[in-house]
This record gives sequence, structure tokens and C-alpha cells, in this order.
Amino acid sequence: MKKESLIIILVYIFLFVSGSIYGLGEETVILGGQSGWRMAESRTGIAEVRQVRPNPVLVLSSQTGFSTTAYSAASGVSGNFSAISEPALDLSISFDENDTGLFRDSVGRYKVSVSPNIETVDRRYSRAGTGAALFHGNGPIIVEPQRTNALFVPNNRIRDFSIEFWLYPQNMENGEQVLSWSATKYINGRFAVQRILCMSSKNKLQWSFVNFFTSTDNLSHINVEFSGSAPIVPKTWSHHLIRFDSVTGMIEYVVNGVSEAIYYATPTRRENSEVYTPVAGSNGTFLLGENYMGLIDEFKIHSICAGRSSTVKYVPSGGRTETRAIDLGQIDSGVLRIDASGGRISIRGNVTYNDFRENGRFRFSDDSEMNFFIRSSDNPYLLNRNQWVNFTPGENIPGIIGRYVQVAVDFYPSADGETSPYLEQLKIVYSPGEPPMPPKNFTAVAVDSGVLLRWKPSQSSNTIGYLVYYSSVRGELFGGDAALGPSPINVGNRTSLLIEGLKNGTLYYFRIASYDRITGEVNFNAGEFSNEVTARPLAGLLLSDIQ
Repeated sequence: MKKESLIIILVYIFLFVSGSIYGLGEETVILGGQSGWRMAESRTGIAEVRQVRPNPVLVLSSQTGFSTTAYSAASGVSGNFSAISEPALDLSISFDENDTGLFRDSVGRYKVSVSPNIETVDRRYSRAGTGAALFHGNGPIIVEPQRTNALFVPNNRIRDFSIEFWLYPQNMENGEQVLSWSATKYINGRFAVQRILCMSSKNKLQWSFVNFFTSTDNLSHINVEFSGSAPIVPKTWSHHLIRFDSVTGMIEYVVNGVSEAIYYATPTRRENSEVYTPVAGSNGTFLLGENYMGLIDEFKIHSICAGRSSTVKYVPSGGRTETRAIDLGQIDSGVLRIDASGGRISIRGNVTYNDFRENGRFRFSDDSEMNFFIRSSDNPYLLNRNQWVNFTPGENIPGIIGRYVQVAVDFYPSADGETSPYLEQLKIVYSPGEPPMPPKNFTAVAVDSGVLLRWKPSQSSNTIGYLVYYSSVRGELFGGDAALGPSPINVGNRTSLLIEGLKNGTLYYFRIASYDRITGEVNFNAGEFSNEVTARPLAGLLLSDIQ
């Protein structure tokens, strides 16, 4: 019984020692987590946010911008649609500023004024970007043209246009006014009100255009009114797009990518008739959320009849981040593995879903995923010459050798575009490159005006040469008396050296180091110094006397 207990104790001791030895010499570099993401300097479609985990994480940016791949809106009957692009953007208010006083039109054509009753919410509650505007039914956001190239500048005859925004109503009661445009027009010898109005009626949005669509001779107008077909669901984001085609006169209302109403601004209310086009009145002003309770995000106007827009939160093309060159300190360092922590996050209604994991394949059931890549080099400026290697976090990575490494991560959203993966931390585990050991049996024998140095080869198989250091002052290794030149002297892969040109009667100090790599002409990857040896050249000491 005592013998069995002794064996068990010995096994435990062996396992403990083995576990302690395993991993000896490993070092780590941490990206993200408490260290932050400063080293992830290249980011395309990627944002850094703080509300997901205790530390900042990298996620897909929900600022969908001008993507034309998000979805293809209902074709209607015209088919004369244009892809949304930056040049066609007339106004864009993202509400991403964390201060309502900073809300602005990023295009710069419109002036934005905000009621003190408006609030801003952060990324957790916004539809896109890092914020949205919160309305309480007692004050609007005022938008006025301030540049002559604005689409709604006074007396401008507007051709194609599109208006889009995201809506998150609190209750969607009758009469809530989401959007309006008010201006003054001179019609048949008198001033009249021009209006665009979007308001709630029976849980749907109703649109009306009064004195807005005008005949070519400016003598007559067509008033338009229609509503969506599907109810607007409270406390749920929905995308709304009004677009006008000046070729056919078609006005189409599209909700979440589905065409809900089509109307023609023609005398016959059908295609193939004279098209009445909009003419903006004087002193025109947009009011957002004047009598509305809820959120509005990404309000935009385009000077085209938009055929595509951004109803998904994250574009299917995803995003990518790349780190700068990460210095592992030694040539021939080898990456063993990279540990990663992260997950996926989505907001469905009022519920936030957060699925966290560590290592393994970051591929989720909704098709959101992250893919990881690495490449290495001994020269940080030559990294781009090497191919990216795909790896799985937590698993061994063979063949990644070099002083510098670069890591890249591709982020892809879920199939429905509503979920983003996120990355909290990367930990690079590597074995530092070991410089060669110094040679053994290093000796120095004085001769007339010189010293003969001898040594046995280094035991390191990667040694390709030796550096000899000398000086006439102890502790200083960079002398300059020798005929071969100043210290250190590159002697190549030899095991002896006669240093001539030294001063007789002067005591010299010598050390030697092995090297395994030369970068450029003078940069050696050298190991530790050998023991120090000394010799004093004297007149009359002959080399032939040395046995």
C-alpha cells in the first residue's frame, strides 16, 4: 500500500515538473483586451466599441455608407433606377455625434438646428453607426438649405430624388409627424403653401405632396397622397425610402426593401403622359420628428431615383482589420499559436444577444464569422511579399518564422445582415529566436605587435561566423588599433585570427561572439559574448615560437 502511494506521488511530481517545463521560453504579445487596439491600425468597415464587453472590441461598422450590394429594392414598373453613390448624396445626417448640438449634414449643403428636447442615444440603440436621435414629441430637428447646390434650394426644379431614413417608433399613434417640408410658392397670382408631410395613420405612414409636383410651364400642380400597405411595428427598426423617377413620373414608397405604394405625377396618374416634376418653394424647411416619439437614424436625400439602398445593418462584404508589423525581438522567432476571444452580437427589438467564446472556429449558426490570417518576415518592410496563412485560434501554427509578424482578421455578418462578430483579444504565443552560443576554449597568445586568437567552434548548428571584439581598456570592447580595423572584426566562419598592428607593452582585452544572420552589411544577429581573455604584445615574441 505504501509502495502504491509512493508511485502515485512520484507520478504527480513528474506531471507537475513536466507541466512546468512545457511552455518554458514561451513569450506573448497581447492585442486588444486591456492593452487596447492601437496596433490594429488598418481597419476597413470595422469600428471599435465599448458597450459589448468589459474591454473595447472590434466589430463590423454599421455605417453602411454608399454600398450598392446591400439589397436590390423592389423593381416597381420603371426599372430606371440608379445605384446610390457618394456624388449623388445631397444630404446626410448620421446622428453619430454624442452631442445633439453637433448633429450636422456631412455633405455640408444644409444647416441643422436641434431642439433642446432632442436627445442622442449610443450605438446600443442606434440602427447604424454610433448613435441615433431620440424624439419625445415636443420638438423637431430643423434642416434648411444653405448652399446653392442643395437639391431643395428655392426655385430649383428637381429631377430624380430619393429620401430615406430609419424609424424606431415608441407607440406609433395616429397623427405623429415624422417628417415635413414646408415652403412658400407663388401660384396663379397668390402665395400658397408647399408641403411634404409624412405622418402616422392607423399604424401606417401616410405621405402627401401639396403644390410640389409642377407642370413644365409652372401653371399647374398635382397633389399626391398615399400610404404604406403594411403596419409599422412599434419598437422595431424599419427602413423607409421615397423615390421619384423624372422620366416616367413614378413616385414609389419602399419599406424594408418592399414596394408598398406606386403613384404617378402625371395628369392621367399613369405612365406615358406629361411628367410633373418638383420645384422647391421659397423659405423651405425640413422638420424631423416634430410630433413624434421614438428614434430616427441615417436621414439622407439623394439626387437620384435610388435603385439600391442599405436596409441591412451590416453589408455582406464585411470588414477587415490588419495589425502593424509586430516585433517579436529576435530573428528566427517562431509563432506557436494565437489565442483569440470574441463572439457575436445582435440587437433584436429590445433584446441584445451576446454569444462569447474563446478559441476555435469563430463561425456561428447564423453564418456570421471571423477568419484569421498571419504572415511573417525578418524585415518589417518586406511583410507584404509573403502570403497570408489562415489559422484557427488556439491551434498550433506551423512554419511562421521571423522577427516580425502581421495578423489580419476578416469579419462577416450573418446572412440577414443583422449580426456582427466581434473580437475582444488576440494573444500571440511565440518562441523567441535563440542566437547562437559563443565558441569555447577561447585563448589569446601575444606576439610582436599582435595577438593570436584561437577558439573551438560554437555548438550552435546555425552559426555562420564570428565577431571578435577588442580594446585596450577593460569593459570597453570597441578598440581601433588593429590593422584589420576597429572592433568588432568579422572573421567569418574561422577558428583563429592573428590581430596585427597592436601596441607593444599594452594589455588588450578580447571577447568573441557567434552570429547566425547578417542583415544588410553591418547588422549581425549575434549571441552572447565568450569569456574575456587578455594578452600583451611584446617586441621579440615570434609567431614561430607559438606551438
